[in-house]
Amino acid sequence: MHRFGQNFLVDRGVLEDIVRRASIGEDDVVLEIGPGQGVLTRALLERGCSRLHAVELDERLRETLESLALREPRLCLHWSDALRVDYAALDPFPRKVVANIPYSITTPLIWTLLRFAGRGLRYHLYMVQKEAADRLAAEADTKERYPLGVTLEVMGGVERVRRVPPSCFRPRPRVDSAVVEIVLTRNFHLMEDALWSDMLHRAFAQRRKTLFNNLKGFGKIEDWEELLRKTGLDPRNRAEDLRGEEWLRLHEALRTSVG
Repeated sequence: MHRFGQNFLVDRGVLEDIVRRASIGEDDVVLEIGPGQGVLTRALLERGCSRLHAVELDERLRETLESLALREPRLCLHWSDALRVDYAALDPFPRKVVANIPYSITTPLIWTLLRFAGRGLRYHLYMVQKEAADRLAAEADTKERYPLGVTLEVMGGVERVRRVPPSCFRPRPRVDSAVVEIVLTRNFHLMEDALWSDMLHRAFAQRRKTLFNNLKGFGKIEDWEELLRKTGLDPRNRAEDLRGEEWLRLHEALRTSVG
């Protein structure tokens, strides 16, 4: 399964930690990305969710997963690239996502799913590469800080649940993994505004440059130094230095300025 970046979780202890942490109830509609051989899928169904949407790209797993779906009517399979699924069309719509996701799509996938916080998708539990977990939870003024981590801070919180060593997978990956929990509690509609994402990616584009130098020319703002100072920010700061509330202030000032 290397072509698809598949490393299957085989450790029952880790599996049990994941499903216990997700607190699946009988009314929960759950989304799973990359069910693989169905190990986590079965565990989620055993917890009693009302519906489980599972998105898988690898056609070689079709026989295994469709056999499971024939025995379990609550399981709905979606054969597609996880970055191209029409999540808005899922019915019933999921409120939780629990997944051992392909590490190569961690950041773009989470960006995509955050857009549905306004519809109620506010609980995320992922198995990711440990390095990615560190970045998702990175605080201001650290080198791991990046746009997605900023967004998660202002929309809720990220917690590293546990480390997962390579021995827990088959085939064994070359890196450590980690389970991270994301709970969204505020600013649910933030990701519906493209200006937020555009602003962050522009500000972090060249990490060694200052905010002023990265943002200069962005958003048709004539004087970025003045806008930054009016927002209470030092133009000489770098993007990684800012706290979540400062990014929200800057976003609001920028949105007001560009109309």
